[in-house]
Amino acid sequence: MAELKTGKYIITNVKADKLFPGEKKWAGRVPGKGPNMPTHVMWLDEDVIPGAFYSECVWIWPECSSDEPAAEEHIHDFTEVVTFFGTDFEHPQELCGEVELWLDGEKHVMTRSFLAYIPAGMKHCPLIVRKVKKPIFHFTVGLGGDYVRGK
Repeated sequence: MAELKTGKYIITNVKADKLFPGEKKWAGRVPGKGPNMPTHVMWLDEDVIPGAFYSECVWIWPECSSDEPAAEEHIHDFTEVVTFFGTDFEHPQELCGEVELWLDGEKHVMTRSFLAYIPAGMKHCPLIVRKVKKPIFHFTVGLGGDYVRGK
């Protein structure tokens, strides 16, 4: 069968070379087995699809709780949205955990599903996933073509 011309816009596998350095060796791990690392599901940027913006999707498992930052304080030259969603389907607003997110030097301790809008140039993080009672779905999108380089 001939390949569809729009097939290049559909991503079904995470690109291991697109993960952050500490995540590369954990790509595709089986939940509940191995180190206490989240499962990186998808990654999009201009290297995956030319002209695309940055985006990532991650499952965070109960064994992933930590007092160590998942991300350190930094700034982007693009707007970013960071989300965390709990998986108690009878109480979808409940995060089923605790996430600490710093925005412009202010500490936010979140226990409900949330979306954080981060304007270009705003200092944000550290980000610490302190408690995870049930799996949490994390999704981030940034209007830059590359997470590190911006643009």
